[in-house]
Amino acid sequence: MMQEIKVSGSRIGALIGKEGSTKKKLEEKSGAQITIDSKEGMVRVEGEEALGALRAIETINAINRGFSPERAFCLLDDEDLLFDVIDLSAIADTPNQLDRIRGRIIGKDGKSREQIEDMTQVSLSVFGKTIALIGLPEHIKIARTAIDMLIQGVPHENVFSFLEKKKRELKQDVISYYY
Repeated sequence: MMQEIKVSGSRIGALIGKEGSTKKKLEEKSGAQITIDSKEGMVRVEGEEALGALRAIETINAINRGFSPERAFCLLDDEDLLFDVIDLSAIADTPNQLDRIRGRIIGKDGKSREQIEDMTQVSLSVFGKTIALIGLPEHIKIARTAIDMLIQGVPHENVFSFLEKKKRELKQDVISYYY
């Protein structure tokens, strides 16, 4: 299996890592061969084992969407985790509108993003015109709903009430599952 990915110039350094450490670790964990053309921003992923190569591609895409390599590597460590991207370019018509939406999701001093992450157990990255998420499928669904609510202008306290309710429901589901 072979696939090429375009990586933003600002994220190539994060993908390569100090003295190539991130790239090496990604190759070791995924079993894929990774070739990086830092001038063009093209990354080639080749692998005999499709699953390892696909997880490497997801991890590279997560780093490209603003996640630190450490946070992105969780995709290689837990096969149940998903990587999802919300594209804001179709929602925001102007740069000011995009800034406003990102601001609502991040919140003052990052508090809103932090609270969404904390209540859903999903990692969020607000980068450029996208919001990227890493988490379990049912948790990503809840985080996406909360983000959609914020995009639509629902007050933060209503969104956090929704998240609190969902958090209780998830906790109840886990308890029911074991008893």
